[in-house]
Amino acid sequence: MKPVYLTIAGLFSSLVFSQQFNVNADLRARLENRNGYATLKPYNEKAASFISQRTRIIFDYNYNHIKLVASPQNVRTWGDVLTNSKSDTGINFHEAYGEIKLSEKLSFKLGRQEIAYDDHRIFGSIDWTMQAKSHDALLFKITPTTKQIIHLGIAYNANKESNFKENYIPSQYKSLQYAWYNGTFNNLNLSLLILNNGMPYWINGEEKIDYSQTFGPRFIFKKDHLSIDGATYFQTGKINTNHIMSSYFSANLNYKFIQSFLAGLGFEYLSGKNQDDTSSDIKSFNPLYGTNHKFNGYMDYFYVGNHLNNVGLTDLYLNFQYEKDKFSVRFSPHYFLSSANIYQLGEKKDPYLGTEIDFTASYKLFENVTIDGGFSQMFATKSMEILKAGNKNNGNNWFFLAVKINPNLFNSTSKNYP
Repeated sequence: MKPVYLTIAGLFSSLVFSQQFNVNADLRARLENRNGYATLKPYNEKAASFISQRTRIIFDYNYNHIKLVASPQNVRTWGDVLTNSKSDTGINFHEAYGEIKLSEKLSFKLGRQEIAYDDHRIFGSIDWTMQAKSHDALLFKITPTTKQIIHLGIAYNANKESNFKENYIPSQYKSLQYAWYNGTFNNLNLSLLILNNGMPYWINGEEKIDYSQTFGPRFIFKKDHLSIDGATYFQTGKINTNHIMSSYFSANLNYKFIQSFLAGLGFEYLSGKNQDDTSSDIKSFNPLYGTNHKFNGYMDYFYVGNHLNNVGLTDLYLNFQYEKDKFSVRFSPHYFLSSANIYQLGEKKDPYLGTEIDFTASYKLFENVTIDGGFSQMFATKSMEILKAGNKNNGNNWFFLAVKINPNLFNSTSKNYP
């Protein structure tokens, strides 16, 4: 790991004396006890405990019209590398991009980069996971006015350099194009997202690409202590020749009663497909590249690598937050229902899937050191057992304790004299 960081530092060192150069660190370690996390625990299984860690260095260089960012990282589970190992190759680049500012209103950014918008529901950084998420993309950033932003993004993926066409193997998009608009109008902030997502599939060994479209608006209204937001997205197009017809709706209302206490309520609806529906149409909404851990409970029962092309989800929830000085705490119960019908042996079942209780707390030990912890409990139903298997009465809870260290390691700003 050390040679990689030293090499990058060396590349920038010759420039730092006349430009702006920052080096930041992101080290976090998290203990988890998974006792029915993401799925119901089977009767004869025991809880899993482990510690995961991210070590990331962020090099940030700015000069005139140029910005360069490189952030190598190592992600590991404690014990996955022997204590006397001769090599540790688990290093990759979370981000490695350049941005060129053509004018005050136009710039473009290319390379490995995070793509995250609004509340991270469709595009998110997924920072909860140690590896997070980034894309190889070209992004145009347009700023017509100080209160309006337009982003146009393009991505095109290949396995490697080649002389002739090769089928794209990884299970992700082959290409995508998107446009995002954001504008502020007094107390109202409005966004609009349009995404064209190209997924590869194969017929007789030949690669084909089907495109799906995700589009819709999101708004936030804030006045005094009141905040209201909502979003609507629709999906159409095709995946593997199957037609898509799905939808998403959400709304939240939050009110800050005093400076340190906020309470709110909200809902999410993600369309699904009835289990007795024999058509090949895809009717289940897919949040695609969002930070799904942020939504539908922290136990990740839905849309975190699971629950796709299923009965969908309706999530009704409350939110209570208290924050004072260096300490904050949050309590959030979720009431889950299927958006489409569940059947077992031809009999229609109750759509109520269960209730999850999430409790989290955070303490800022120092300016750049934070301790986070949380406990979640799932009270599942028979309908959840039908979807997930496992045992609804077998504990089904989750606990975590994390330490985050985010210091600035180096900061240099020098005037450039002609």
